[in-house]
Amino acid sequence: MIEARGLTKDYEDKRAVDDLSFDVHPGIVTGFLGPNGSGKSTTMRLILGLDRPTKGNVTVNGKHYRDHPAPLHEVGALLEARSVHTGRSARNHLLALAQTHGIPRGRVDELIDVVGLHDVAKKRAGKFSLGMGQRLGIATALLGDPQTVMLDEPVNGLDPEGIHWIRNLLKSLATEGRTVFVSSHLMSEMSLTADHLIVIGRGKLIADTSVADFVAGASKQLVHVRTPQEAALREILSGLGATLHTTDEGLLEVSGLTAEQIGEAAAAQKIVLHELTPHQASLEEAFMDLTRGELEFAAAGEEAA
Repeated sequence: MIEARGLTKDYEDKRAVDDLSFDVHPGIVTGFLGPNGSGKSTTMRLILGLDRPTKGNVTVNGKHYRDHPAPLHEVGALLEARSVHTGRSARNHLLALAQTHGIPRGRVDELIDVVGLHDVAKKRAGKFSLGMGQRLGIATALLGDPQTVMLDEPVNGLDPEGIHWIRNLLKSLATEGRTVFVSSHLMSEMSLTADHLIVIGRGKLIADTSVADFVAGASKQLVHVRTPQEAALREILSGLGATLHTTDEGLLEVSGLTAEQIGEAAAAQKIVLHELTPHQASLEEAFMDLTRGELEFAAAGEEAA
């Protein structure tokens, strides 16, 4: 479990993390989201003790990371996949780390197979593609069979098969009761992987909630309707106080009434409906809506969009 309380980090006159408090619980995948420059990477560095907080405190499994006698068994982290000796092979990179914690060679060979690097295990890491480097970084994070796994953008450079693999891996780790904390810019993937979200902007906490509640909170009460009797339905729904708009796809977009109310009104007048769908925002739509004013850098017109 990760516990952060009042976590603050200043770099001279810039505040990267601002009074941030949250918990990351075991047994679920917790997604860590925020626009570029929001403080995600700094927060992860603070958790691992790579930076000292200006104020506040953060612990992993009840201790500061530096106080764990065998940290690889407590926390497995991937912050920068390229942080390897480029002249070492994948296997020798893992072996060197394993020897610092008395981890057997068998564990190294096991992980090489798990992450799909068996055929290139003797190849120098400096020659690896981005995707292969990510796989080696994930193997490094899992080397000590840790109770807490923290990955920063783990799907970078992975092909569709690799993305599917990491999704299932993260879910299986959570199912085993581990704490899984992962950041990603791929909202579509996060919506399939994460159970809970911690969202920050400009170093401050914006949301700490389940994925379902996060999306529901951003969903407007809109209902999409398709009917061959649009004019008649428009007249009825307008009389009930609804606001109507026809989309470019030819759908009638209705706000102010629920799907049940629309269906009952149409049935009463024997109007045929081919589609009656409440609109559910995607995770990407919800994220963009919530963080619109938290962008540190935005293209011209982006914040007003």
